[in-house]
Amino acid sequence: MRVITIFLSLFFFIGYSQNNLPKDYFMNPLDIPLAVSGTYGELRSNHFHSGLDLKTEGQEGLKVYASASGAITRIKISHFGYGKAMYITHPNGYTSVYAHLQKFAPEIEAYIKKRQYAKESYQIELFPKTGALSVKKGDVIAYSGNTGGSGGPHLHFEIRDAKARPMNPMSFGIDVKDTKKPTINSAWIYSLDNNAHVDGNQQPNKLRLIPQEDGSYKAASVTAYGKLGIGVSVIDQQNLAANKNGVYEISTALNGQKNFALKMNRFSFSETRYINRLIDYSHYKKNRSRVTKLFIENNNPLSIYENVVNDGVFVVEDSLSYTVKVFVKDFKDNTTIISIPIEGKQVSEIAKKEISKTPYHAQSNQNFTYSSGIFDVYIPKNSLYENTYLDIEANGDTIKIHQDEIPMHKNMTIAFDVSNYSEADKKRLYIGRLGYRNDHYYVKTNKKNNRFSARTRTFGTYSLFTDTEKPTIVPINVSDKKWMSKANFLKIKINDADSGIASYRATINGKYILMEYDYKTGMLVYDFNDQVISDTENKFKLIVLDKVGNNTTFETIFFRKP
Repeated sequence: MRVITIFLSLFFFIGYSQNNLPKDYFMNPLDIPLAVSGTYGELRSNHFHSGLDLKTEGQEGLKVYASASGAITRIKISHFGYGKAMYITHPNGYTSVYAHLQKFAPEIEAYIKKRQYAKESYQIELFPKTGALSVKKGDVIAYSGNTGGSGGPHLHFEIRDAKARPMNPMSFGIDVKDTKKPTINSAWIYSLDNNAHVDGNQQPNKLRLIPQEDGSYKAASVTAYGKLGIGVSVIDQQNLAANKNGVYEISTALNGQKNFALKMNRFSFSETRYINRLIDYSHYKKNRSRVTKLFIENNNPLSIYENVVNDGVFVVEDSLSYTVKVFVKDFKDNTTIISIPIEGKQVSEIAKKEISKTPYHAQSNQNFTYSSGIFDVYIPKNSLYENTYLDIEANGDTIKIHQDEIPMHKNMTIAFDVSNYSEADKKRLYIGRLGYRNDHYYVKTNKKNNRFSARTRTFGTYSLFTDTEKPTIVPINVSDKKWMSKANFLKIKINDADSGIASYRATINGKYILMEYDYKTGMLVYDFNDQVISDTENKFKLIVLDKVGNNTTFETIFFRKP
């Protein structure tokens, strides 16, 4: 790797507008035509996608290049999330990010492994000192992979500004071929006050869209009255991939006057969870389709909006005619238009929205508490986006706290009194959330005397579960007294069917060895090139713990020529 001297203390940042960002400063981090499986700002579960997911031809091991000269300022390796990730800070103040990597370039790999062995941990976060790891534009810095929470081989690539806010890489000239217009899945009208209605109904109204010869859509005319808002479910596809990706811009106009726009140029990680206020969360949970609301409700501070008039809400009056147009664009300005004709008509008989009232009414700006039997629940203020009636039922060791059709912005705390359990039973006890088919999922459980608690941002049904099963260990390519001189790796598969794997530790002849763990496959892998051992006869030992403390030990002896 070619090393250059970079003085991070001289880094500066110029407040570029979107039009004068440097277009030729960053190069493509891969040397293949860029095919995208995920676009910047794409709607994901509880967050916006913060970069581009670049396809790697279905394989791992493609060379990843430094998109610009700079210094490696952060390296993070974890089982989940970004997996193996690298951050390069550049002299102009921007930072490029490369994630889900298979491995790093040799010099960087050696730097990391030295510190992993010192810490005796695969998971590690490093902040190299100034000048320790400098790179030039075009240097091979890593190889593409599928580590962490990746759903398949690809490179996640980001560009962040000096305040660590992710920006759209395509704004910097990262080019993806795209001549296809965005696709409209559905369009909706929402009634936004007590008197508003669409075709005499206050429930969200799905519009019937009629395709036009020019590729646009015209909605069947509706009658409506009062404060209204539009919602759309849309995707975009690029030329070299069939993936259903997110769009760049959505805007609306009322009778030719612009009144709303959102653009995916930049956002901060602190605001990304407000995506659940942007979308129709209840609709998504029931139908698995994300409808973007083209109006701004209370408790929505997202910075992606511009040219907004009256929060994007429009008012339809009796006996007047209106045309609402929705413009859906990708980054290359391919545009799909929806035209929605509305006739203003006030009616006396309205099918009102159904509000299921319960004894538990949570105010969004106040703390909410519930206590009954062995349970207590605490929801801090500003966790809910709006006042909500909660359906809460307690039965035995199980409590139902509404259902996951309402988003929460902060963690609520659910606590169980476990004084009726023996000390031995408490050790294997944990809090879990019930799934759709009565399966359950471990929730991180805080145990303090007779009070077990969990913090979560998901409504649903929670109960106490007992895990008495030990983790399983299955050797893949090692067995007792086996010669492994030709093997490059030692492979073991681990699993825990209940609470899940918490930790593991492996040694050879009593010395710690670094085993990389892929939670998706349960595979542990040791690279013999680490050269921890120099003996012919070697005793391998692996201890695996689950999340309640059950443990399994596997030991074997293998032979290998020094």
